[in-house]
Amino acid sequence: MARPRSPSVRRVSPVSLAIGGTAIVAALLFIASDLLRSIEEMRVLAAVSNIDASGIWIGVEQRGAVALVLAVLAAALAYRRREIPAAPQFPELFRLSELIETVPVGLALWSDKAELVACNERFARRLSHAEAPAAAATYHDAIGLLLGGGRMQPVLETPGNRIIELHRPDGACLMVDERPLASGGFITLVTDISERKRTDLLLSSVQEEQRELARRYHHEKLKAEAASRAKTSFLAHLSHDIRTPLNHIIGFSDMLKHETWGPLGDARYLDYVETIKSSGEKLLASFASILELVQFESGGRPLDVTVVDVDEVTRAVIRRFSAQAGRAGLTLALAAPCHAHVLADRYCLERMLGNLMDNAIRFTPIGGRVGLAARASADGIVLEVADSGIGMSEAQVRRLSQPFVFGEDEAFAHDHDGAGLGVAIARSIAELSGGRLAISSRPSLGTTVAVSLPLPLPEALPKLAA
Repeated sequence: MARPRSPSVRRVSPVSLAIGGTAIVAALLFIASDLLRSIEEMRVLAAVSNIDASGIWIGVEQRGAVALVLAVLAAALAYRRREIPAAPQFPELFRLSELIETVPVGLALWSDKAELVACNERFARRLSHAEAPAAAATYHDAIGLLLGGGRMQPVLETPGNRIIELHRPDGACLMVDERPLASGGFITLVTDISERKRTDLLLSSVQEEQRELARRYHHEKLKAEAASRAKTSFLAHLSHDIRTPLNHIIGFSDMLKHETWGPLGDARYLDYVETIKSSGEKLLASFASILELVQFESGGRPLDVTVVDVDEVTRAVIRRFSAQAGRAGLTLALAAPCHAHVLADRYCLERMLGNLMDNAIRFTPIGGRVGLAARASADGIVLEVADSGIGMSEAQVRRLSQPFVFGEDEAFAHDHDGAGLGVAIARSIAELSGGRLAISSRPSLGTTVAVSLPLPLPEALPKLAA
């Protein structure tokens, strides 16, 4: 009885097996690392440019396909040389025609004479054929068909790799990646990178616009700073040059009013002198406010910071304006003490609250109410001046902190004196003190101005008090 024949097993040398396995493992590692790097590049690009990054996947596919093709060819060659044992359960595993169809880009294999050996369907479709193109039997014929009368642009030229871009007349762009084979011949990978090119062009355009905007912003910023310095210098010199003659006018008007060197004669002259004096005093006060605002904004008026008792300041402000409020027929109220201290310039703090109180009294009709309150919390205090006056619209509130706002609003300029610098100076003092000023107002319902100031750290109080 004949013995059954055992299946033949081709013996594989350990060296050949190690070489084949190493090639496959290296190719797979290349695929993984390259895909991870490409995905990260795509994510960063999409986040920065805020554009659709779907076209960038083409580059990922192309580079991954190169590694896949190398792995496939290495495996196929190893199998043909019987460097890997046959697997009966996968008899068609390394059939070349099926393997190249799995590559996600156009793939063609060429002999050492640049003749077409094999290609996948994607490559054939690039040439507008449903099957392997007979008209493109050589590499140069295929490139001519792919180019379609367009232009060719070299991108990379190394001994192991050449990349060229084919810019077609219809606007499409194809990337041809050529890589030599160890056994002779070479392979080409053809990828449509039109979308990626459009994305790169859009990104370059956005970046150029950003650079231009940054340049224009810097230029306008320098112009604005120069204009601000010029305005500050002009106002400072103007205020100084006008205050001296105004003091002479006021002084001589006062002498004429008292008839120091004899009677003026007609009684009307005394009225004229009084008008000259009062007008000069108002003008002097306006220029003093202008100069003060300029000093605060330019940093020429540093704050003398000390520990200030908030309740003492609010009581002093109420005493100062009680007579003015009485003459205006208003009720002046002070809230309960807050028992808090702040690091501030006491003079500037009283100046800030004085400006706000003066505005509240002037813009509140007879019978109205003006209140001053100070409230302390864990991280700061809030100084609040509220009135039941005429109030303001949202547009007026937005302009209120700007200098000379009354001159732009007939309702204010017609019925009330002043240059409109009180709130602007108060805001500058609040910001220099590390705080913030906010205004809430509604027409005919009144206005509330709140100033928030930070509280000093406990360890700073003994040092400043000493």
